[in-house]
Amino acid sequence: MKKLLIFIFSVSVFSALDVIAQCNAENLSTQCIPKLASGFNFLKSYKIEKGGKEFVEYSYVFTKGTQYMINICSGGADTDGIVVSLFDSNRNKVASSKVNGQFISAIAYPCNTTGIYYIQYTFDGSTSYCGGSALGFKR
Repeated sequence: MKKLLIFIFSVSVFSALDVIAQCNAENLSTQCIPKLASGFNFLKSYKIEKGGKEFVEYSYVFTKGTQYMINICSGGADTDGIVVSLFDSNRNKVASSKVNGQFISAIAYPCNTTGIYYIQYTFDGSTSYCGGSALGFKR
């Protein structure tokens, strides 16, 4: 019985490591750059890997009078359950890529207040927990 439990534990750990090792988030984030909508200039790319966390979060200073776009690329179908949410400096959610239960691959946000914004990626039914994202802007 003890050997069986050790075997099951080992298989679980190595299976989880294999899934994480197969994630090529850097390549996916590079693939997102040309998918920014026309007129948006590339600012930054982000790797999205779950790695034992419930969410992945980055921050960026947004400027008043500028429109920002954040898109998602995944190794699976469409967004593969990856959701991007944007929070203002007070941690109020101002935009999300999950609308009425539907996953969309990009959000656009017209910034009305200069400040730090938090870009948070969560996994809602994701199968690979792996993706990339690009942030762009236009004035």
